[in-house]
Amino acid sequence: MMACTSGECVVKCQKAIPAMAKMRFCLIFLLHIVITCNSANVDTISSDIRIKNVDRTIDIASQLVKVTSKITLENSGKSPAKSFLLAVEASAQSKIAHVGAKDTNGKDLRVTETTVKGQSNVKFWRVELKEAINAGSTTTISAESVFTGALQPYPTAIGQQEDQLVKYNGNLYIYSPYQVVSQKTNVILNTKNLESFTKVKPYSQQDGAVLYGPYTNTEPFTEKELSVHYKNNSPFLTVTRVERLIEVSHWGNIAIEEVIEVEHTGAKLKGPFSRYDYQQDHHSGPASVRSYKTVLPASASDVYYRDTNGNISTSNMKVKKDSVELDLRPRYPLFGGWRTHYTLGYNVPSYEYLYHSGNEYLLKMRVVDHIFDDMQVNELVTKIILPEGSTSIKLNVPYPVTRLPDSLHYTYLDTKGRPVITFTKTNIVENHIQDFQLRYTFPRLLMLQEPLLVVGFLYTLFLCVIIYVRLDFSIHKSEHQHKD
Repeated sequence: MMACTSGECVVKCQKAIPAMAKMRFCLIFLLHIVITCNSANVDTISSDIRIKNVDRTIDIASQLVKVTSKITLENSGKSPAKSFLLAVEASAQSKIAHVGAKDTNGKDLRVTETTVKGQSNVKFWRVELKEAINAGSTTTISAESVFTGALQPYPTAIGQQEDQLVKYNGNLYIYSPYQVVSQKTNVILNTKNLESFTKVKPYSQQDGAVLYGPYTNTEPFTEKELSVHYKNNSPFLTVTRVERLIEVSHWGNIAIEEVIEVEHTGAKLKGPFSRYDYQQDHHSGPASVRSYKTVLPASASDVYYRDTNGNISTSNMKVKKDSVELDLRPRYPLFGGWRTHYTLGYNVPSYEYLYHSGNEYLLKMRVVDHIFDDMQVNELVTKIILPEGSTSIKLNVPYPVTRLPDSLHYTYLDTKGRPVITFTKTNIVENHIQDFQLRYTFPRLLMLQEPLLVVGFLYTLFLCVIIYVRLDFSIHKSEHQHKD
């Protein structure tokens, strides 16, 4: 053991004190960041805000439930209100697919999922206003929400000639954390065939709709069951899984291929299926799906539509000014519980979606494309294959997704492999047809890699042929007979 002198101890203490101070500063800084992040995602329900009037429309004419609410907000406090909260009850949280809001000019407002202390069973979204509501003033906001799986077939099985009946269970009142002075609800059915519906006065029934209200002075978080049992033969098609592959080429083309699995999630077919009756009577199988339309970009070319058996010829393509419309007809009609699996592919020019400045590139394309009207996608997997040598990859998406680990894809003339960016999302509707942005760096000199590989391969091949033809590799020399 060596004892240190007094001078050495002083030096060690002087070195230890700054180290401890730096550690303490780092801990305080990290604690501040954690508290700031948590406070950003935790809101409070303002007692100054109340809803003066609500005109709510519940559209249950298709397989999706679309709720649109025209909300008039009033600020009864003394300070301006810059945001307000939207809420969804616990029974509908697993079915909510999209929440959006717009101002009086039709411009989208920023909507962020948040939480409220003491309300763990309720799902909240914070809507940030472009202009704050001054004290004593009002403003009107349009809120939209889309629900999947909210319509249940009742009965669950029907015959080939029977209509499909479905049941909707929801809330008669708007589920809000604020007091509602007055509200009305309009349920759109697009059918006169109603088996039963909730009757809470005042209400009225019209052709294809049921009107409720006005109801006055509704307390926050009020729930009242709304049940409608009616005929709905609209296509109940659900895309159980779609794998979207985008292969980017700097030689002027982007190849897109989608592997789609579709299931009819309506009332299941009861009893046998008669192909003869189905072809003879056009009204046979009213709840079945004979065909549906898919919309592709206007510049789509080389379109193919096939399944495991090969190309499906029972389809039509119509080229329009702003899109390409495909009328896809499966090999067999889809009844409740039936499934189909197919592959759809096409090419688009890269100059419409790929931008660059020097070695910096920006790819801007849709996360998911239009598959059919009122589509419902349970799971989406999007893969983006970039050119070999791409680095500094940054992905920007319009809504939260799950980023999967990056991988490599090998094809012709590849040496290191092409980077593959993969992300997934569940519970997708048409509102999710939005663009993602992918930025990456690609040295333009690498575009010469593939041509040089081809030239080098051909040069080596020709050189080997020349060597093989010009040289003699035989062991014994040939003997020639000389004439005398």
